[in-house]
Formats: sequence, C-alpha cells, structure tokens
Amino acid sequence: MKAGWIVLGLVLLIVLGFGGCYNSLVTKHEAIKAQWSQVENVLQRRMDLIPNLVNTVKGYAKHERKLLENITKARSAWAGATTPQDKMAVNKNMDGMLSRLMVVVENYPQLKASENFLNLQNELAGTENRIAVERMRYNEAVKSYDIAVKQFPATLIAARMGFAVSGAYFEAEPAAKQAPEVKF
Repeated sequence: MKAGWIVLGLVLLIVLGFGGCYNSLVTKHEAIKAQWSQVENVLQRRMDLIPNLVNTVKGYAKHERKLLENITKARSAWAGATTPQDKMAVNKNMDGMLSRLMVVVENYPQLKASENFLNLQNELAGTENRIAVERMRYNEAVKSYDIAVKQFPATLIAARMGFAVSGAYFEAEPAAKQAPEVKF
C-alpha cells in the first residue's frame, strides 16, 4: 500500500513538473510574439510619421525628390512585409534613408528653423528611442525563451512538444557600429 502511494506521488510530481515546464515554455513563446507586436507597433508609428516629415521637407528641397520618393517606397514596402525578417530588412533600409534625409536637412537652414519640422524631428527622435527600447525588450524575450528551451529538464519536453530555439534576434546592421560624422 505504501509503495503505491510513493509511486502515485512520483507520477504526480512528474506530471506537475511536466505541466509547469510546458506552461513556462508556452508563456515565453507567447512573450516573444507579444514583444514582436510591440516592435511592429513602434515601427508602424515611425512609418506613419514619415509622410509628414517628407511633406515638410518637400516644400524646401524639391530637387531632393529621388530620396523622398525612395523613403515613400520604403514605407510602402513596410506594408507588404509579412515576416519579422522582412520587416527587419525594410527597417534597415529605412534607417539609411532617414540618415540621408537628415543630411539634406542640414543643407536647408530655413527648414531646420521651421517649427513644424522641429516638432516632427522631435517626434521622430522619440520614436527612434521607442524602437530601440522595444528591440531590446524583444531580444530579451527571445533570450529568455531560448535559454528555457535549452535548460534541463525543459529541453526534454521542448523537443517532444515542438518548441525549438528561435534565435531570431533583432540585430543592428554592420554600418550602425560606426559613429556618424557630424560637421558644422
């Protein structure tokens, strides 16, 4: 009789351990999805701000039309991107174009002094900060999940239940490692 209770206790412990481990993996996997949605949210905010910025600059920089058209195309590409990897690629392209746009602005002192432009520039700077924070949080969620999938005993459960290491970190492009040159 005593042996039966011990076996039942062990089985119950294993089931509860399995359930807790499985639930933890599900929670961490869903956290990655939720955090990616937040990254998309702030990237979408940026894409929504860009037309205002472009229209403000257009009034001053008519001969910079090609850059402004490319920014508009990149914004359209954002709408067509479906996977996180596609959206990361569009985002990298947009980063480069926004840097070039700021160089154009430097060539138009009256634009830099425009209150509308200054407000938009501040909004864009705030958005860029939000993007950086959300990228960091997304990467933290991926890291937490990947660690959980690799740790024992979760690794035994993860393999059997279809959980795999994601490794889908949001990485900066190589050019971002060099500090931009500012000239006055």
